[in-house]
Amino acid sequence: MRKVECITKCGDCANILLDYSDNFFDLIVTSPPYADSRTKTYGGLKPSEYVEWFLIRSEQFLRVLKPTGTFILNIKEKVVDGERHTYVIELILALRKQGWLWTEEFIWHKRNCHPGKWPNRFRDAWERCLQFNKSKHFQMFQENVMVPMGKWAETRLKHLGKHDVIRFNSQVGSGFGKNIANWIGREKAYPSNVLHFATETDNRNHSATFPKALPEWFIKLFTKEGDWVLDPFLGCGTTCEVAQRLGRNSIGIDIVSDYIELAQEKINPIEMMLFEKKVRYGKHIEK
Repeated sequence: MRKVECITKCGDCANILLDYSDNFFDLIVTSPPYADSRTKTYGGLKPSEYVEWFLIRSEQFLRVLKPTGTFILNIKEKVVDGERHTYVIELILALRKQGWLWTEEFIWHKRNCHPGKWPNRFRDAWERCLQFNKSKHFQMFQENVMVPMGKWAETRLKHLGKHDVIRFNSQVGSGFGKNIANWIGREKAYPSNVLHFATETDNRNHSATFPKALPEWFIKLFTKEGDWVLDPFLGCGTTCEVAQRLGRNSIGIDIVSDYIELAQEKINPIEMMLFEKKVRYGKHIEK
């Protein structure tokens, strides 16, 4: 196993990233503080000031990301006075003006979200994962996130009709078509842009932890072993923990020193596990 670097730094990412060269990172995946959220932890950001605050930091993201790299932003708008605030939409438009390409939008469906309601709405069971790029030609390894075909294929592909062995265009005139026979013999299929991951509550020392499966999915999709991953709003270190396990180098930044300590606790046990394995089996293992 190749040596993997995993670095955590305490401070404002807008300042710390000044120490890094242009086109350094292969992937940025992060979940920043949302507007007016986590006031006891991050001080809170007003929705009206959020875009200006974020653009100072995303200017550095744009500089340090490789032309072939990808930026994944997990974010969610809040409700103000009974209606959705538009700061996320405003941020998307501002990022495009800054030079980013808004390439895709993934939806993280929280499949274990519990029921709830307010006078004029129901509980959110999803969050946005926005994909931005510097260039239309970015690296992407779609085969790494393929999913099993599912039980439906056993019956659906067993008896094919005349329209299943040719490209059969939609009868509603949409212009879309499909050839069911193309799926015969396949064990895996490409996923959609809706990601069904349960939330995790194993870390109660941080109020906004996203599940390991979320950064893992994007790390597998957009990087290869040895690439560099950045989380400029690291929190308790989930991104760096997953990146290390997958053989990617990573740098995590957060302004709260307690969270940096939490992140280091997650990362160091992996280092120790590799050391113990090396000693136990008497083999040379490169980290």
